[in-house]
Amino acid sequence: MAYSIELGPIRPPSEAYSLLIRVTINCPWNRCKFCKTYKGSKFQLRSVEEIKQDIKAVGAIHDQIKEHAWKSGYGDRVREVAAALLINPPDQAFYNVALWLYAGGENAFLQDANSLIMRTGELAEVIRFLKETLPSIKRITSYGRSKTACKKRLDELIKLKEAGLSRLHLGLESGYDPLLEYMDKGVTAAEHIEGGRKVVESGISLSEYVILGLGGETMWREHAVHTAKVLNQIDPDFIRVRTLTINKRMPLYEEIENGNFIRATEERIIQEARLLIENLECNSNYVSDHINNLLQEVEGKLPQDKDKMLAVIDRFQGLTLKEKNHFRIGRRVGIYTQLDDLQDPQKRQVVEKIMHRLIRDGNQLDDRAIYALMETFI
Repeated sequence: MAYSIELGPIRPPSEAYSLLIRVTINCPWNRCKFCKTYKGSKFQLRSVEEIKQDIKAVGAIHDQIKEHAWKSGYGDRVREVAAALLINPPDQAFYNVALWLYAGGENAFLQDANSLIMRTGELAEVIRFLKETLPSIKRITSYGRSKTACKKRLDELIKLKEAGLSRLHLGLESGYDPLLEYMDKGVTAAEHIEGGRKVVESGISLSEYVILGLGGETMWREHAVHTAKVLNQIDPDFIRVRTLTINKRMPLYEEIENGNFIRATEERIIQEARLLIENLECNSNYVSDHINNLLQEVEGKLPQDKDKMLAVIDRFQGLTLKEKNHFRIGRRVGIYTQLDDLQDPQKRQVVEKIMHRLIRDGNQLDDRAIYALMETFI
């Protein structure tokens, strides 16, 4: 039996196997120059009843899969049946539920860009209903905006925590006010701090996102230093870094074409990341969980792992230009995941063949080719 439920376009990488429940549609701000996801789309609030109908549909699909498992002789081995459904699901709704069950059926993510904009009582009602309908769920997370968190009273956030909201993912992007204004982020560094601190004080786990390279070639130093200052005051559970990637659907693309924004080189972005980490004095988990990050192995718990993370950056910066380009290409085509992969003969051989098509004038790598490869992952 087919079911129709609302599904949004994105979720954090850490929620790849979470059940997706769309509580709002698109983004209420939708003006950030570096984002393409919701451009041209109108924001809509969904009613509590609409959301509940989707949750009921998920429950029905869940029951169908369990029933099929018993009828097929798998008993309570639902995960095996879910895996089979992933190969040829009847529709996206079934795929969403099957993927969730395959991963254990414990996590849910509320879409889209800013569920916090819902009335607190209504969002709490949705969260409670989700947990009542699907009692296997242990963690519920969502995106939010610092500005919205700012406007919520602390007792409202505590109410959401008590209802079952486990974690919020907020897009800090930068802590440098001139850069936030230029990118039309719609929030100040002070509001980032206030909103982030409220989330932390409520007991909801907080992930703050930072975009490496957002300052370009002109504001990279201020971006790194001021972002660290803001994060130090918030002290979130997680700092998740992303590398700026641009395509033609982003307003920032026009800024580049007009010469108003100069993209930072990957060497500069690594330098920026080093400066950011050097200035971090918080107790956060620094996470590089996106494929577009060049040095995805730069991860750890602050402050104790700071030297270990900086050592990875030092190692990359100490490579010859040829080896740096070799690693850059290997990363961008998905062959390399860490610097040690440079020592793998089989992987090197594959990357060498690709290098011959991209390297020009000796060791010069055409950055446009790298940008094109990065765009395939956004």
